[in-house]
Amino acid sequence: MSHVPHELREEFPEFADTIHKLKEENAHFRRVSEEYHEVNRSIHRLENGDEHASQFDEDNLRKERIRLKDEIYSLLKTA
Repeated sequence: MSHVPHELREEFPEFADTIHKLKEENAHFRRVSEEYHEVNRSIHRLENGDEHASQFDEDNLRKERIRLKDEIYSLLKTA
């Protein structure tokens, strides 16, 4: 499998322990991080040409990834 950029541990290496802890203890964080992971994988499949979507749909996925990443960062900072 090829390298997938934008994984949470790569995006927030300074929060690696906190990410692990929150995934185990915080249902909201777990849900948001799973949603981020799904959106990130969808974008990766589009980038690899494994799936196809309109430019509009791809842009929306990228915007959703940014929104989720912002929410995750906010949760990490307050943990």
